[in-house]
Amino acid sequence: MKKLKSILLIIIMTLSLSACSLPGLGANVSKNDIVIAGGSTSERQILAQISVQMMNYHLPEVKTDLINNLGSSLLILQTMTGGDTNISGAMYTGTSLTGELNQQAIKDPQLALSRVIKGYYEKYDMVWFPTYGFENTYAFMVRKDFAKEYNLTKVSDLREMASDLKAGVDTGWIDRQGDGYEDFKKLYQFDFDKVYPMQIGLVYEAVAAKEMDIVLGYSSDGRIQANNLQLLEDDLQLFPPYDASPVATMALLQEHPEVIEILLKIEGSISSSDMQELNRISDEDKVEAKIIAKNFLEKNDYFNNKVVIPLEDRDDYKEIMKDLNQRISKENE
Repeated sequence: MKKLKSILLIIIMTLSLSACSLPGLGANVSKNDIVIAGGSTSERQILAQISVQMMNYHLPEVKTDLINNLGSSLLILQTMTGGDTNISGAMYTGTSLTGELNQQAIKDPQLALSRVIKGYYEKYDMVWFPTYGFENTYAFMVRKDFAKEYNLTKVSDLREMASDLKAGVDTGWIDRQGDGYEDFKKLYQFDFDKVYPMQIGLVYEAVAAKEMDIVLGYSSDGRIQANNLQLLEDDLQLFPPYDASPVATMALLQEHPEVIEILLKIEGSISSSDMQELNRISDEDKVEAKIIAKNFLEKNDYFNNKVVIPLEDRDDYKEIMKDLNQRISKENE
């Protein structure tokens, strides 16, 4: 029994230490500082660096820090609600809708965005900003020469030839509920000759090497460009949208309302092909996220001349901005 208690104590201490192992966690943010939460993936680290460098460029008088390598959307959210960070470099509609907000998946991208905007404001007192311009969702893809030969642009184009195709898919997708293989067959009314479950990191090379005819991967993965692959449009909307956006706390925006316009400058500025290329540079060329973000922003002149549509003029944000402006006015009384 004593041995069991000792083991449990070691486990508890290990978990406690690991929770405090990331620099900056555990010390609440000064209300004057900006602290951006970055994830553990190349994509989230690049987007976090873009936010950091946009703040440093457009708001140099305010100290901006970064806490990186946060392993999930939930952990990022916990650092924000706990006062350790106040901006997330990237959150995804589909993930947060069914995860942190515990709502049903929605196939319509605009409706999904509206729901997370409303949900994050009401539940977490945060502002979910408009999308960067790309999503990172499951996507079917083929070699570009294969797509050209058979005139393939969307998943429905596969119907007549699917019974002859070998498909490599993420292991977890086969039995997934809502948008897994059974749902795929019902929606698209066809199935493949053979389906091979595999680790998702292997699918890109498998189709490039002609071991597979078609694979299911992630739509913004850098290996799409590295392996000369083409995405097929999910024209019947099997997969929920996973549009990427920055998120900021209302407390931060109350203290620094200038942050709103800075984050809006990046709205719609990163396409799927842009993000694929940025990810490729990180994963294939092994360039640091900080340098990738710097090169991207310099190329776009830090979006200096971009004219933004104020959040007050958008239906999804009118209530939020009214509340924020009232808080700012009350603070200034």
